[in-house]
Amino acid sequence: MATHVRHPMWLAQVRTAGARTFASLYSIESFARATVASVIPIQAYEILRNEQTVSMLYTLVSLLGLSVTLFMPIFIRRFARRWVYTAGACLLAVGSLFFVTHTLWGQFLGMLCRVMGASALSITLNLYIMDHIRKTDFMRAESLRMAWSMFAWTGGPTLGIFLYTHYGIYAAHGAVAVFAVVLLALFWFYRLSDNPMIAAGKSRAANPLANIGRFLRQPRLRLAWLIAFGRSCYWTTFFVYGPLFMVITGQGELAGGLLVSAGNALLFAAIFWGRAGRRFGARRIITLAFAAMSALLFSAGAVGEAVPLLTAGLLLGGAFFTIAIDALGSTAFMRAVRSYERPQMAAVYRTYLDFSELTPPLVYSVVLTFFGLGSVFATLGCLTAACAIVTWIYLPKSL
Repeated sequence: MATHVRHPMWLAQVRTAGARTFASLYSIESFARATVASVIPIQAYEILRNEQTVSMLYTLVSLLGLSVTLFMPIFIRRFARRWVYTAGACLLAVGSLFFVTHTLWGQFLGMLCRVMGASALSITLNLYIMDHIRKTDFMRAESLRMAWSMFAWTGGPTLGIFLYTHYGIYAAHGAVAVFAVVLLALFWFYRLSDNPMIAAGKSRAANPLANIGRFLRQPRLRLAWLIAFGRSCYWTTFFVYGPLFMVITGQGELAGGLLVSAGNALLFAAIFWGRAGRRFGARRIITLAFAAMSALLFSAGAVGEAVPLLTAGLLLGGAFFTIAIDALGSTAFMRAVRSYERPQMAAVYRTYLDFSELTPPLVYSVVLTFFGLGSVFATLGCLTAACAIVTWIYLPKSL
């Protein structure tokens, strides 16, 4: 009938998910995690009063987090992906409730919730990106995502410390809960849908060990993992041993904090590296980045404690090239993984983060028994040199 008019629903006006959609989600998530990134270790030390015990606590949480990551495909199979993402955001908020108890069990459970939430958010967001972004646009989408997160990782830790020291523990962790709620609201506003092609897959290994085996049998996935592991080891070393180096050489805690902030501020260069990757190819840029990182790390190891500020400058130079791999490295995985096994392979792929947090401290503890602190950077230089060689030989030219 002429009088029967079907008015368009407001929800239908939500734009199709694109690069900015995922950049905005990742930025809010980064604020939720970065705000207390510097508060949590301080809080752990206040409770335990022993550096070695704090390290043991972090190791235990990392191992449990690794287990949760490997089992994530089972949760994705059992529940809709949107609910796994929702659970991840809620875990960040729940972790805040545990942290404010300021007890050992509260600290442990808060850190565990934080790790599990980050795992759920990371894996599901990567799956959504692979569903909604064309393969030819992965470089642009990833570089934009890294660039937008610069604001969170540069200002977030400072904000958290300011709230913690001036307004107390409730203010610092309350900010995390606020960011988690905003993230959840934005996610449901975007109404991201699952890819039906994934549900049609017939090869679905639920056993985490079977998933690992399947991952290891695919050379391009192994290469993608190595690339991610190499750049993540650099960040682990930069964030932990960079400030430590500045303190030991007498430059002070402020200098260490400025070094970390400067490294985070360089994330804006991800846009530049994304454009370079599209023009010259990811293979060339990733290889160049690893090679430059290696040269700068060997130089930092050679200079060492003799000229601390020069060493810090060399580490910042390495961070600049590491951001190139942040912007382009995940493209190697996204283009190599088969659509029907994305959840399983994404879970195994993300273990690079857990191993990059566990492996360097163990290796460095051995190296430091024989050499000075500069040897840490030279050791990492050996890894990045190996990554450069493997990337140049095995990464497809067409990437």
